[in-house]
Order: sequence, then structure tokens, then C-alpha cells
Amino acid sequence: MAAVEARNLGKEGEDAACNYLEGNGYQILSRNWRGEGGELDVVAKKGTTVVFVEVKSRSTSAFGEPEESITVSKKRRIRRLALEYIEENLLEQDCRFDVIGIMVKSDGQIGEIRHIKGAF
Repeated sequence: MAAVEARNLGKEGEDAACNYLEGNGYQILSRNWRGEGGELDVVAKKGTTVVFVEVKSRSTSAFGEPEESITVSKKRRIRRLALEYIEENLLEQDCRFDVIGIMVKSDGQIGEIRHIKGAF
């Protein structure tokens, strides 16, 4: 897959994840927030809980399901970035880390969306 196609797949997946979250009562606080050493895909809020969401999109499960591609080092990086976000925004709410796995069909349409709450 060419880099442009992969980038589009990621953006389409994040768009679908945000639409899914908003449809389920979440407020999107930030998308693609950049901190030192990386980026948070989506920061959302539901009730009093701030949710840091890692979005993984795939067009095939040949190499595993999308959500299975989050390594221990990736989780550690997301946690560090979440702390930066919390400090920068002076947040004092509860938080959790979710993963949204998205399968994109061969025709480019969004297929299955799997939301794993409290994934790590």
C-alpha cells in the first residue's frame, strides 16, 4: 500500500472513530494532539471521564486485527503523552485508555468498528 493510501486509511479511520464516539455520547476534545515524542489520535470526554483513544485501521486482517498492533512501547508512549495533555490542559478528571479498531472494506467503506474500553 502506498504511503498516501495508508495516510488516507488512517484519516478515514479516525473520522469514523470520531463519528462513532460522538454518536455514542462522547465529546471530542482534540484530534491528532501533538506532544513531545508523539501524537494522541483522539481525546474525548464522556460524562466526567477523559478518554484517550488510539485508533487503528486496517484493510485486511492478514497480519492480525487492528487493535492487536498496539505494542507495549506504544502503550507506554500514549500514557506519557496523556500525562502531557493532562498537565497542559490542567485536567483533574478520571481518565481511561480506549482502543478503536476499524476494518475498512475492499470498496473503501468502513466495515466493523470495535471499541475496547479501558484497553490498557
